[in-house]
Amino acid sequence: MESRQIIVVPEAARKMRLEDFLLAHFSRLSRMYIRDVVNREQCEVNGRWENIGRKLLPNDLIEIVVDPERETAMLPEEMPLDVIFEDDDLVVLNKPAGILVHPSHRENRGTLLNGLVHYLNKHEPTIERPAARPWLPHRLDKDTSGLIVAAKTKLAQRNVTRAFMRKLCEKRYVAVVVGTPPQNSGEIAEPIGRDAEAKFWKVIPTGKPALSRYKVLERWNRYSLLELEPVTGRTNQLRIHLEAIGCPVLGDHARGGGTSERLFLHSHKLTMPHPRTQRPMTLEAPLPASFDQFFARVRSA
Repeated sequence: MESRQIIVVPEAARKMRLEDFLLAHFSRLSRMYIRDVVNREQCEVNGRWENIGRKLLPNDLIEIVVDPERETAMLPEEMPLDVIFEDDDLVVLNKPAGILVHPSHRENRGTLLNGLVHYLNKHEPTIERPAARPWLPHRLDKDTSGLIVAAKTKLAQRNVTRAFMRKLCEKRYVAVVVGTPPQNSGEIAEPIGRDAEAKFWKVIPTGKPALSRYKVLERWNRYSLLELEPVTGRTNQLRIHLEAIGCPVLGDHARGGGTSERLFLHSHKLTMPHPRTQRPMTLEAPLPASFDQFFARVRSA
């Protein structure tokens, strides 16, 4: 239930942006909700409506109409996390298959972000040390495993996002596919868009340009092991492009990959500039046990 709250800004919050102060004070509320409250002119500072960037001073009087019990997508949940790398700016995880990266309107529990919020907030939040709110500059499909980068700070979020947009990051995936490509390496350049009627992402003439590169690492009787590079970053790009050349990812039942215990697509390697030092860093996530078990079966057949 919404209520009017009055907050006196402490000395520790001198020159803090209004948004940052409110996020620290209401640590369980989402950034989107806080911004909506301010944009709807439900927050006054010293009797005036202010924007989220207003710099605060000690003893400023904030009056805000807010619902402290409102559900937030940032609820912490304890879960096992496979941390590949961590410093003051980043935490890089090896995501298992079957877990959503980010909460959705249908699922806001049990996601990787829920686990990250718990992992990064072992302390009680204060104005001096507010609750950590990780950003995810890129995503992985729910059924894809492997490397996912989370930014701990605004600087890291801005610089990692910029690096992805400027194509300064190189991603490599490993996939088991049904069938085998005709060449040992090649490019797939097919436009990808969403079929509005079928509500399905696929190759369509009116789609956006998309480019993927592949290299065959190993061939078996019915399957192949590929290394993949998504040069562009369209939704479900690798899965769609592999279907387009007649080699769907094993386990991608919607695109002809048959039934399997999992989708055999893994984000294996990422090279990117560090968001603070700009020095190149290379991160690798080992293949899951399910891949090794599959290799053992097909190699002994």
